[in-house]
Amino acid sequence: MIEKPHHLPQRLGLLTATAADPFLTEELLKGIQAHGGVDLAKVVEPLPEDDPRWEVEPLRELVEDAMHGFRNNRTEADAWLAPRLHAALRITRREAAERRFWNHLALAVAPDYVAWRHFSQSKLRINQERFKGALDRQCFSRLWWAAEMFRNGKDYSPVVAACGNQDLIHSALRRDLIDHRPTAQALVRVLGRGIASTGREIEGLMTAINAAGATLVYDVLAADEPRDPEVLRQWVAEAESAPPVPRHSLPTGPDEEPVPEKSVVALTDYFTELFETAPVRGRTLQG
Repeated sequence: MIEKPHHLPQRLGLLTATAADPFLTEELLKGIQAHGGVDLAKVVEPLPEDDPRWEVEPLRELVEDAMHGFRNNRTEADAWLAPRLHAALRITRREAAERRFWNHLALAVAPDYVAWRHFSQSKLRINQERFKGALDRQCFSRLWWAAEMFRNGKDYSPVVAACGNQDLIHSALRRDLIDHRPTAQALVRVLGRGIASTGREIEGLMTAINAAGATLVYDVLAADEPRDPEVLRQWVAEAESAPPVPRHSLPTGPDEEPVPEKSVVALTDYFTELFETAPVRGRTLQG
């Protein structure tokens, strides 16, 4: 598998998809050899130098720890890395929606991690979407958004549970409905009950939830507390003084109010009932 670039940037930047294309070589996509880094640095748009959030070293250390700690089961790295990536970056949703940011992280900072995590043994290559794809497919953006959607206020433990199931995060991140916090927490609870566990079952449940949401407003069934934007602004502002992200315990996210427990319970019960009649390919309904 490829090694990290010889030239690592000190700070994150912005890399357009067009500028990234020449570096997505067959050698890289086959996991043979990556670029050296020098030429790529010439086409990167820098981010403000006075912002400590763009330092590369903490992120490099995280991905290296993930590759070492999960060398025997690379898919398990998602559940470990997602909350720590979210806590280490401290970016807003608006910033996280910038694909050029993720392009740079994947190609300039950690192409070796992308290759390690997403090399397909059956196809003998890496899908280029993992370097510069949609936010729900790109190697690092999918983890950040999973952490953002599934955290319960400052508690990242639901993120670990969600990211432990590849089918759930793949299906959930493609749907806007997951932005409703009680829905995200209820999905984790349903998963914990063992009610829907296979890819087909999760996709069937998500389809049923999405369809029901067209006629049933989940905000009415399961109300949520409005987010206080000042909490997130303060969390971002404290990035410079924040301690390193812990490796053996979960970090602490923005100190937002957790999702009302009553709402989570109501939706968990509702989704459990919904799953009983959800169309799941290969399953025969009784009754």
